[in-house]
Amino acid sequence: MRIVVEPEQPADHAAIRAVVLAAFVDQPAVADLVDLIRASADYVPELALLARVDGAVAGFVMLSHAELVSESGSRRRVLTLSPLAVAPAVQGRGVGSALVRAGLAEAERLGEPLVTLEGSPRYYPRFGFRDSRELGISIALPDWAPPEAGMAIALPAYDAQLRGRLVYPPAFAASGVSP
Repeated sequence: MRIVVEPEQPADHAAIRAVVLAAFVDQPAVADLVDLIRASADYVPELALLARVDGAVAGFVMLSHAELVSESGSRRRVLTLSPLAVAPAVQGRGVGSALVRAGLAEAERLGEPLVTLEGSPRYYPRFGFRDSRELGISIALPDWAPPEAGMAIALPAYDAQLRGRLVYPPAFAASGVSP
């Protein structure tokens, strides 16, 4: 199976939406979240990546801007990874890993300091993510999520003074997706 990761193009949006809907069958609002982020100032085109398997769109990851608010109220722009979606037929075959690695490499190339996410503490540590609280970052999580599901990875441009509370962009609230 050959996986090719590349930035999304407008012609791919329908196929990406189909993959996101298939991956989040119980949360169709996640597909709306992608559209809302694309239409916002938080969208980073270089960090909206798709994976093709045998030429067909089989996965998608989006890293977009959020804010980290310090105790003093200062705000710094950071990235958040959401969503990561892989077509059910190819889940467990390296597509998601290829997308996360490519997204992190591009974020590093762009000089971004940090990537946050809400996700599985069993999956994301393989890429270097760790409990965000270890970096002094708090992430409000849904009641069902364990505290360690708030995760972050410090990239080479990271400054240890980058601490605070993660504030998701308006697209999350508008879509109804609970960050």
